[in-house]
Amino acid sequence: MQPSQHVFDPREGYDAAGRMAPKPYDALLLASFGGPEGQEDVIPFLRNVTAGRGIPDERLEEVATHYRANGGISPINAQNRALKAAIEAELAARGLALPVYWGNRNWAPYIQPTLRQIHADGHRRVLMFSTSAYSGYSSCRQYREDLGVGLRETGLEGKLEVDKVRQYFDHPGFVAPFAEGLAAGLADVRAQLAAAGDPEGPIRIVFTTHSIPTSDAEAAGPRALAAELETDVYSAQHLSVARAILARVPEAEGLEWSLVFQSRSGAPHVPWLEPDINDALAGYAEAGTRGAVVVPIGFVSDHMEVVWDLDTEARQTCADLGLAFHRVPTPGTHAAFVRGIVDMVCERLAGPDGSALLQGRATEAELGPWFDVCRANCCVKVMRDGTARPTIAAVDSEVGVPQA
Repeated sequence: MQPSQHVFDPREGYDAAGRMAPKPYDALLLASFGGPEGQEDVIPFLRNVTAGRGIPDERLEEVATHYRANGGISPINAQNRALKAAIEAELAARGLALPVYWGNRNWAPYIQPTLRQIHADGHRRVLMFSTSAYSGYSSCRQYREDLGVGLRETGLEGKLEVDKVRQYFDHPGFVAPFAEGLAAGLADVRAQLAAAGDPEGPIRIVFTTHSIPTSDAEAAGPRALAAELETDVYSAQHLSVARAILARVPEAEGLEWSLVFQSRSGAPHVPWLEPDINDALAGYAEAGTRGAVVVPIGFVSDHMEVVWDLDTEARQTCADLGLAFHRVPTPGTHAAFVRGIVDMVCERLAGPDGSALLQGRATEAELGPWFDVCRANCCVKVMRDGTARPTIAAVDSEVGVPQA
């Protein structure tokens, strides 16, 4: 999926490969999911997340136990504050006077007041970086929809321009921290097995990501690309990242590995991507695996899905099965990841001569580099009234229901 040409349509500002012309952006928006910061926040936050689905508070309280066990606090907001500070420091180190704002989809600071603040501060061209690396409705398009709706609700549509950094699953800055963590994780599990008297016990590398409805997976990415793959675009991107990580870690050569899913929610009758990590671990143990290194490639930071579903539930599953366990850290504020974020900003940021501050687009995995401008109907989800929500991005701003 390498860009084949860079001839920009002056009416649209992007080329046939979906690469947008550089612009003189004057602000950067860090957009994220958001999370509660106290026990009283938990149910209101979960209502925001599940808005429109008709889920009663009794059902939400079942999910709330994950947060309540951690004081009602999701780690994600603190992690985003740290990431924002790290990005600001990297921008300053490069001499780039680009202010960084932060807005969440589901909890304070919300997108709408953040947009108002950006506009009030005099900024007019904003580049958004979201804390989700892959294609898919929840991981990409919903951010673009929330920005589109936010601009309408604030009256800033046509007054504030917001573009989005490409999906970055393939970027070396995202891949490198996982590779570093995998090498350390293999050494740790091997040491655990040696201490247990089984130094040559088989180790399985378990790459994991958030499960999504199979219908969302099938809708991810451009239809033409999806038709060419042996699996859906969402899964294919994760598999490409797994292979890129393995290529960086010599110690992983010859070891069994797999992609599994976690954090499923929603009605039981609705099919979601499988296998679930805990079911998969049980199968690996039965087949003779003695240790598991879990690599959460679907996540940017150690938020609740990582802390609960992996560090609590998957760890306990391994303990029950007698498996050595190690969970690799997410990129978080790893220096390579922060540099990569700013590199992707510089891919899009026009210098004094109008050209991008950083030429070329770093990529380390198959299917990359991804588009700046999503294709029509990319990752679309039709609402109950038969329409799609507005987005911030070019061709999709005029797209309604998906075509067959």
